[in-house]
Amino acid sequence: MQNLILEFANGVSLRYGENSHQQAMFYKDPNCAEASLATAEQLHGKELSYNNIVDADAALEMIREFSESNAVAIIKHLNPCGLATGANLAEAFNAAWEGDPVSAFGSVIAVSRKVDLKTAELLKGRFVEILLAPDFDADALEFLRNKSKDIRLLKVGEIKPAKADKVYKHVIGGMLVQDRDVEAWEKFECMTKAQFPEGKMKLAKFSWLVCKHTKSNAIVMCHEYKPDYFMILGLGPGQPNRIDSNLRLCQPRAADNIKRMNLPESTWGELVMASDAFFPFADNIDASNSAGIKYIIQPGGSKKDNEVIEACDKFGIAMAFTGMRHFRH
Repeated sequence: MQNLILEFANGVSLRYGENSHQQAMFYKDPNCAEASLATAEQLHGKELSYNNIVDADAALEMIREFSESNAVAIIKHLNPCGLATGANLAEAFNAAWEGDPVSAFGSVIAVSRKVDLKTAELLKGRFVEILLAPDFDADALEFLRNKSKDIRLLKVGEIKPAKADKVYKHVIGGMLVQDRDVEAWEKFECMTKAQFPEGKMKLAKFSWLVCKHTKSNAIVMCHEYKPDYFMILGLGPGQPNRIDSNLRLCQPRAADNIKRMNLPESTWGELVMASDAFFPFADNIDASNSAGIKYIIQPGGSKKDNEVIEACDKFGIAMAFTGMRHFRH
């Protein structure tokens, strides 16, 4: 028999919880030594709400994965409706916003670098709830403060990769404890006759990290919009079955983006598609082939892996197993 004793301090009342009829508090971990909502300095805007804190935490967890890049993560209801890397922060912002301009309305944005004026000016005429960053240049901060009295600007300090730790989830009558999901994959093993070319490896890793932070069942499609810089082109989060995540959400969104961005139809064959868990059937391979997908990554481990591999071989699709799933409930 083990006992769990947790201590959180400096509790503050929030306006309400997930909904206006729910009261809520935010308590802080006095031992937290990394960038977090508990240690953030709010430079401007309304007080944080319960949902703001939850979304901002998801944005920060995602941007940690890209701490060595100029990266922008746009989060809506815990999912990355946009995420991109770029030669500079402004370029990454533009590419991230292009991933889903509709869902980006009212979003929470985390960036991996100090916000400069050029990046700040891209928010002109765009409504976002929070902009979270290591820091802000003085002129960028002035612009954003003048832009809106409500936008919440959070300075969190240097953003580094996630550290191994425990995370907690309360259920009625108990507390669940597990390791923080800080790993990416155990391997990258191509299981098909068609092989992943070396030139697709960076895009494959980007796609996998996006998928890791997308609610299950998750299917994502990502695009190398210029050499060595990547963006989300299609996202299918949180459906009760994996084929719906692909056919009803991810593919239609990717198709809309390809059309809206005036990309050639051949773009489909250059994307990398990622699935956060194994394919229980070959239906997702059939669906992906119908769109023109040629590169897929997934954990593997299904009883029907052989059927899935055979379907890929039939269509000339390269598929790699990572050996590690990333359910996100």
